Amino acid sequence: MAERQLRRRGIGDERVLAAMASVPRELFVPERLARRAYADSALPIGDQQTISQPWVVAAICQALELGGGERVLEVGTGSGYSTAILALLAADVLSIERLAGLAADASDRLERLGYGDRVEIRVGDGSLGAPGDAPFDAIAVHASAPAPPPGLLEQLAPGGRLVLPVAEPGADLLVCLTRTADGFDRRPIAPCRFVPLVGEHGFGER
Repeated sequence: MAERQLRRRGIGDERVLAAMASVPRELFVPERLARRAYADSALPIGDQQTISQPWVVAAICQALELGGGERVLEVGTGSGYSTAILALLAADVLSIERLAGLAADASDRLERLGYGDRVEIRVGDGSLGAPGDAPFDAIAVHASAPAPPPGLLEQLAPGGRLVLPVAEPGADLLVCLTRTADGFDRRPIAPCRFVPLVGEHGFGER
């Protein structure tokens, strides 16, 4: 996967490639889909949620430019797969999931696989972030928002990066926003497709 799907499609961060190669993706999908775990596509994980395709996970992590000592906020824990990748790339990961069942399953899975010491999972509205724990060096959002949530932007440390999909006509657009002294620099990454971000600064229940 790392060589055929990721490096050939522009993922060049060796730390990201190593993390993607080491996390057993088949343990983060339903057992009936384990044989498809490494296909370059999103897969359903229940509750109308999905695990993102490997390239999207890698692209988000590469855009965050993590060196190993960062505090990361993740919005949308899902199965915990991206959380595990982030745990290998940063010092601490706080992950917020709105669905209690998914959060509990992900927490148990991450603990069982040995990632628990760097990860905290909370149930809540991820569009609001975690202001009491800010600032964060990096924020990864795994659901499509109508616009970058203002609370998440405020919770970025100087020089920090927020990577999220923004809903646009026809397709979502994965973007990276870097906090500068004058505001935020925005860089598009690629078109993508995500489930909607549900919350106060996202979309309503569907």
